[in-house]
Amino acid sequence: MEGKTISLSFLFLSLFAIYVSSTSLQYQTLLLHSLPLTQLQSLDFDAQLLSGDGSDLDPDNTLSLQLHHVDLVSPSSFNATPHALFKLRLQRDAYRAKVISDLAAANATVGRRAGKPHAGGRDFSSSVFSGLSQGSGEYFTRIGVGTPPKYVYMVLDTGSDVVWIQCSPCKKCYTQSDPIFDPRKSSSFLGVACGSPLCRRLDSASCNRKKCLYQVSYGDGSFTVGDFSTETLTFRGTRVNNVALGCGHDNEGLFVGAAGLLGLGRGRLSFPIQAGRRFGRKFSYCLVDRSASSRPSYLVFGESAVSRTAVFTPLVNNPKLDTFYYVELTGISVGGARVPAIRPSLFKLDAAGDGGVIVDSGTSVTRLTRPAYVALRDAFRMGAKDLKRAPDFSLFDTCFDLSGKTEVKVPTVVMHFRGADVSLPASNYLIPVDSDGTFCFAFAGTMSGLSIIGNIQQQGFRVVFDLAGSRLGFAPRGCA
Repeated sequence: MEGKTISLSFLFLSLFAIYVSSTSLQYQTLLLHSLPLTQLQSLDFDAQLLSGDGSDLDPDNTLSLQLHHVDLVSPSSFNATPHALFKLRLQRDAYRAKVISDLAAANATVGRRAGKPHAGGRDFSSSVFSGLSQGSGEYFTRIGVGTPPKYVYMVLDTGSDVVWIQCSPCKKCYTQSDPIFDPRKSSSFLGVACGSPLCRRLDSASCNRKKCLYQVSYGDGSFTVGDFSTETLTFRGTRVNNVALGCGHDNEGLFVGAAGLLGLGRGRLSFPIQAGRRFGRKFSYCLVDRSASSRPSYLVFGESAVSRTAVFTPLVNNPKLDTFYYVELTGISVGGARVPAIRPSLFKLDAAGDGGVIVDSGTSVTRLTRPAYVALRDAFRMGAKDLKRAPDFSLFDTCFDLSGKTEVKVPTVVMHFRGADVSLPASNYLIPVDSDGTFCFAFAGTMSGLSIIGNIQQQGFRVVFDLAGSRLGFAPRGCA
């Protein structure tokens, strides 16, 4: 069977080569920006950078982000090079991808042009930042927690449901950029009673003195444990009351910098499901290019989240797993030509809930089932045969030495979803991995049946989650 698979792959690649030799491939220009030579410093945004009216700021304007994590990065990592931080990011990303694949395989449930929203109505927003300078491949949003609101950075995660934040007193807390949230100083904090309907929504709940306790565990060994509660969240001045969240007193593992996590998944405890009636069950985000911009973009809730320039694909329901946003990927083109070996059957979600394709803001690198990845990689290599190859880097097996160049021509890459063709900018698939001019093809293969569209490929698009219309959209150049 293995020999047959190899023969079929060779046949498809040969057909693609014949097509390439008889037609002109489509190329686009990639402007080259390597990772900076200087060491990455803490993020330090002023009021005007964070938001035009300063509403994202905590009262003291103390926004310097520390660059270490007690369980993962040593104090010497404060001065880590961009190269080292990028490797760390990929290691953490690999953990996350494995967790998602394991969950899917087990069918388990885990716990106008859009920009700044128009004033009034049900729309509201918060700023979005890259976590690269903390060695994180994730993106952070800044929101207020409690009354009066204490502004903190939270991981923006469409692959998780439970909203949680570190709370004092800490049994064990990792280092975060903002002061630890103290629920005793919030007039809106309210514990959830054990046995209540809200407590019973948790996948893993227990009781202590009639208080509901939560626990969220991740496949890399990270976990958060504490009191399940309700609290007020504030998005650039807009208050959302009675949001169920975990107040974590014991938080350990591969967490970096942020105070907690804003769960944006499809499960019943996620923020969009809890508060969806308030904003019409529509939200969107745009993830800035982490290597080229330090300016934030926006996470938007409400009608203004839906961009007029977006192309939409239907959301696919997985009755076995309600957290993730599944979509139907039908193929991929390289240089304007469909790659023959990348067939819709490689991405099929079966009746048992296995396979399929999800869009995830918390995974960096897009992972495709191994046969699809190999076909995509080989087609790209063929189209980029004039570029000088470089050694593999981490999980990337297709890298190029582009030192001394300011721009190069690379084959176009288009992802074909049902009803929507998404043409990727060159910087979304050929990315810098060091300060010496090494760039790598930013896709990877997986032996799992589940494919994941990661945040590198989402950069610069406004990604629209229209739960009311059961569709997901992509709008290019959506971060303005």
